[in-house]
Amino acid sequence: MSERAPAVERWLAWRYLATRQREGFVSFIAIFSLIGVALGVATLIVVLSVMGGFRQQLLGRIIGMNGHVVITAPGGMLQATAELLAKLRETPGVHAVRPALERQALVAANSLTRGTVLRGVRTDDLLTRDIVTKNIVHGELGAFGTRSGVVMGERLRQALNVSAGDKVTLVTHRLNENGTIAPRYSDYEVLASFMTRRYEFDGALVFVPLEMLQEDLEYGHNAVTSIDLELADPAAAPRVAPELRRSLGRDDLKISDWLGLNARFVGALQVERVMMFIILTLIVVVAAMNVVASFTMLVRVKRGSIAILRTMGATPQTIVRAFFLAAAAVGLVGTAVGTVLGLLICANMPSIGRLLATITGASGGGNAEVDFITSMPVRVQAVEVGTIIAVAILLSLAAAAYPAWRSTRVEPVEGLRYE
Repeated sequence: MSERAPAVERWLAWRYLATRQREGFVSFIAIFSLIGVALGVATLIVVLSVMGGFRQQLLGRIIGMNGHVVITAPGGMLQATAELLAKLRETPGVHAVRPALERQALVAANSLTRGTVLRGVRTDDLLTRDIVTKNIVHGELGAFGTRSGVVMGERLRQALNVSAGDKVTLVTHRLNENGTIAPRYSDYEVLASFMTRRYEFDGALVFVPLEMLQEDLEYGHNAVTSIDLELADPAAAPRVAPELRRSLGRDDLKISDWLGLNARFVGALQVERVMMFIILTLIVVVAAMNVVASFTMLVRVKRGSIAILRTMGATPQTIVRAFFLAAAAVGLVGTAVGTVLGLLICANMPSIGRLLATITGASGGGNAEVDFITSMPVRVQAVEVGTIIAVAILLSLAAAAYPAWRSTRVEPVEGLRYE
């Protein structure tokens, strides 16, 4: 409570909160109003933090395998010359430049065949891609680029029933001079496999050394299908992409940022986040309405006391501030308790997720897709928590305003008539 409030107002507010005897039911409702505010705030913090954690991991897996800014050519192929790559590296905010060559193909082994996406990358580019290097589950990356070897998704490796050191055949195609299509066969060794927990990567993606893939497909040394730019700040991609268009001044290049490439997915996540915030805020609104109801009842119960205070010289402003402080204290204390409770739950969410998975029998048991859900990723953002606290305080103060105003409507004569 504010130190500027006179001591008598603080004392009256405390007396109204600690009401006993026949007014005990009102105090009982006020306590449950406080609990309701606390649970509403805690629920908002936990749910939005968990949604933020899932969003961060999902977007991290999408843009972690691709670039924050992607440069392609309308014709499908572009020349990644040394001059172009050097100019891209000099762009402010660009952390890494990764040319890539992608082709659809078939991969065959043990009389099994699967469709796949071949991605030719430089050795250094693969070894610095955390989403791959930190998720190797079979074999080693050390020999990549030194011999004809590939790194593939773990689901694809399991589907082909191969292990590190086994041979696989990559089947691509080429267009003959007479217009017919001829298959092209290349044998590679399986070096390692990765598990990103996204099926389109784990079940269909194969990394091949860039120079080897260019040689197999009979492309030039600079021929690639895209150039991926990794930025120091992924959120800056919508700003960097237009700057690159202006600085390069090339109409034969298409420059896209990751937000534009995944606009529907990112938009759906954002809409879900906003709607969840609005829906869960209703919990705090209901608790605030309980504050209004309980303290409006308290005003009616305390009519005699208010009348006596008025006859003793208390001003209407004193009565208003006393009731306002009492009602606001319920909301403010509930907000503080809810914030602490929500942050504690978020801090222990991985353990809570494992406990719930064990109790419900939803443990992944090594299944990557299920483990992703039961791991309960959490991302607590100060801006979100601050917004929740601000909304809860605003609702609490708004709820305190009406009972305080009602206290001014009590006339001393009417209040003392039945006392």
